[in-house]
Amino acid sequence: MAAVSSRSGSRRRTINEINMVPFIDVMLVLLIIFMVSAPLITTGVVDLPSVGKSRQQPEHVIHVIVGPDEKLKLKLDQEEPQALTLKQLPERARQAQGAQSNTPVVISADKNVKYEAVVKVMDVLQSAGIQRVGLAVRNGGNNSSSGNP
Repeated sequence: MAAVSSRSGSRRRTINEINMVPFIDVMLVLLIIFMVSAPLITTGVVDLPSVGKSRQQPEHVIHVIVGPDEKLKLKLDQEEPQALTLKQLPERARQAQGAQSNTPVVISADKNVKYEAVVKVMDVLQSAGIQRVGLAVRNGGNNSSSGNP
């Protein structure tokens, strides 16, 4: 009987622990691979369109001028600009368009105006149902201050 009891005492116990060393080794190798390969991945390049002269200028254009103090003015063709508020802008623009709802509205903003002010003007015009809203830019790549939008 002594022999049977010695056999049961020499049995291996099951290990309830997981060996973490191989897991850590694999994770470190993956980390090194990602650190080496990350700078080699090319990021997406955005090819912005260049500004050139359009083929044909529209006959009737409504200009919304955003001054350096963020005050708005509305200019129709060759008339003098008229001051107005942001709330008056959609109604006055629709009146200026008249029956031609495809008349373009061009926003001319001073270089020092906050981007947020220009976006607000665009948003107000587009939410009022005006379809053709654009931004005026200076033709060419020069930074001279000639005063032309």
